[in-house]
Amino acid sequence: MPSIRVRRFGSLLLLASLAGAAQAHTGHGTSSLMEGLAHPFGLDHLLAMVAVGVWSVSALPAGKAWQGPATFLLALIVSATLGMLGVTVPYLEQGVSLSVVLFGLMLVVAARPVPVAVGLGLVAVASSFHGLAHGAETPESGFLGYAVGFLLTTAALHVGGVGVGLSIRRWLGQRSGLALGGLGTALSAAGVYLFSQLTA
Repeated sequence: MPSIRVRRFGSLLLLASLAGAAQAHTGHGTSSLMEGLAHPFGLDHLLAMVAVGVWSVSALPAGKAWQGPATFLLALIVSATLGMLGVTVPYLEQGVSLSVVLFGLMLVVAARPVPVAVGLGLVAVASSFHGLAHGAETPESGFLGYAVGFLLTTAALHVGGVGVGLSIRRWLGQRSGLALGGLGTALSAAGVYLFSQLTA
């Protein structure tokens, strides 16, 4: 049954998050296109970016699903630029992990969505943590290729999330709210675990 498949998918996401929690922002390069293409597959980024796509088609008005990914990408570029200039905030890594929790909660309430401006504002704030973290890692050379790769993979993960969200809506119909709730709960649990690893 489709609902069983969705539950299994959520469980797999959670298990993958736990397995890859240590991949957040340490021990990776930031000086080539290939490194940029690969880095968003770290679990904190992957879960957040896929969740944005799922939330966008589940909570935004018809024809406006593009605004979620576009907001994330724009905020990512602006905040990464600020990070390159030395702007930072306390507990930045914790903020990245908590963005996963936030997106999970947004999926839980997607059937009763917050106002569009509020939802997009939350997406922008969460994205800013990711952007500041990467802007702070800017090397003396080679960052442009890394940034292009990172943005391309980010966009692809958003598209993947949109596909997941559309599949849930198509196959589950009236029960899609339950599926989104389960998926959001799993994402939030993964985010809490990622956060706990940083504070342990």
